[in-house]
Amino acid sequence: MFEVKATDLAGRIGRLRTKSGTIETPALLPVIHPIHQQVPVRELSNIGFKAVMTNAYITMKHYGDTAAEIDIHRIIDFDGVVMTDSGGYQVLEYGDIAVDPVDMAKFEESISTDIAITLDTPTTKDASRMHAQKTVRSTIQAAKETLLNVSRHDILWTGPIQGGAHIDLVRSSARKMSKLGFDIFALGSPTEIMKAYDFTLLTQMIYAAKKNIPLSKPLHLFGAGHPLTLPLAVALGCDLFDSASYMLYAKDGRYMTEYGTVRLDNLSFFPCSCPICSTHTVKELLSYELYEGRIKLATHNLYQLHREVETIKQVTREGRLWSYVGMKARAHPGLWEAYIHMGKYIDLLEDGTPSFKSRGAFFFTSPDHFHPDSIRHTVRLRNVTIPKKRRIMIVIPEDNVKPFYSSPIYTTLTELLGDYLENVQFFFLSSPFGLVPVEVSDIYPLSQYESSPSFIADPQVSKDLIDRTVSFLEKNKKSRSIILIKRDGYIEVIKKISRRLEGTTVLDWKDDCQSARKILEAVQKLLGFNR
Repeated sequence: MFEVKATDLAGRIGRLRTKSGTIETPALLPVIHPIHQQVPVRELSNIGFKAVMTNAYITMKHYGDTAAEIDIHRIIDFDGVVMTDSGGYQVLEYGDIAVDPVDMAKFEESISTDIAITLDTPTTKDASRMHAQKTVRSTIQAAKETLLNVSRHDILWTGPIQGGAHIDLVRSSARKMSKLGFDIFALGSPTEIMKAYDFTLLTQMIYAAKKNIPLSKPLHLFGAGHPLTLPLAVALGCDLFDSASYMLYAKDGRYMTEYGTVRLDNLSFFPCSCPICSTHTVKELLSYELYEGRIKLATHNLYQLHREVETIKQVTREGRLWSYVGMKARAHPGLWEAYIHMGKYIDLLEDGTPSFKSRGAFFFTSPDHFHPDSIRHTVRLRNVTIPKKRRIMIVIPEDNVKPFYSSPIYTTLTELLGDYLENVQFFFLSSPFGLVPVEVSDIYPLSQYESSPSFIADPQVSKDLIDRTVSFLEKNKKSRSIILIKRDGYIEVIKKISRRLEGTTVLDWKDDCQSARKILEAVQKLLGFNR
């Protein structure tokens, strides 16, 4: 039913098989109004969307029993994959709807939907704990009743997870839903949170849900259709999305870009080459009658959303999802705040990050020191055992030469130390990774990365680097001596490390023979030799 083809962070490129075809995830399903759809559904197919969502409750109210004779694919004129919402959005809007969960499920079966959602009770953003508990109980009860009464096994059933801003309730809801045997899970009630740009709360909700459902099942995020939301949500493990944002934004005169939205009347030109933007000027689009202009703007928004999803897939395949989320994060303070806290979810993000990639990682600023590649190396380093005969540990700050064993400092010292080499363990001090034993310095990603000069100057990065380094050296300094080499860019870091490690020898490196000679003399002295 669901096959994962590639991963990065918790993001996955997968294949979801349904009775009407296979869709590649991550996938955005544009929401289609079953009665009053404005952008022609066939236009969505032309853009590249292979799946859509429509509303089974509205379909039931309009068509009644005749809907079963027509089939939902013919009703909305779409021959791809159709997912149906059972009416949860109407519950959110109007407080309640007059339909039984089992009757709703049987109707979804009768119209031959491909992916069905059980009738849920959404948790509003500001819901009290008592009310949130009620929505969780109601949603789970409806789910149980539904699964006991459905008869078609060619439909994929989706279990909604509720709890809203009450993260412990989201966890509990996810655990209970995961025991019911759903094909897909969906995180409910994020729309109001996304409208408020509270991405930090959104990440907490996604993490709570993702950690408590089976890894083999897709996670759907209700109502997510913003270019800034999608990369973050994919990175945290969401596979499917639905949204009517393309039309809602168009009705408000809002034009989607890769870094958010802007009002159409504030644009001077179109920063896009989709068929709408490449054949119209801003002035022309504004001159259309309201209805026609709105449709064209909504069509552009669909192109932008499709391009965003395809970009996310590409950076996931290349192993660049972390950097891409970081680029997006700079577009809004709320998103940046969520990105800063990404390190809290490293157990989830590291699990899906490949050990080897075709491209190296980039390190720019403080949140990047929680990059899964960096954390993974730190964990592995804890298990490194230094041979007993290596009584001296020499730490060399990184330079621009990679792999590190090609560094002029290292090659000069190894040539000069000669017979003493068997007594020395060399480490390179790397701003993203901490201590790197020279023996593994060419293994991905320890030499396959780039970091900006300002990265090591970031107070949080340097503090974390110092803490990691001191922790390892302190653990291994018993009966060993430590030589720290000072060079430009790492002077303050080396000073702070030496202050926290008693008996450490600190020597300057000036790229000359005198510096190398001093290191040789220090090694001889520490080993008890004088020549």
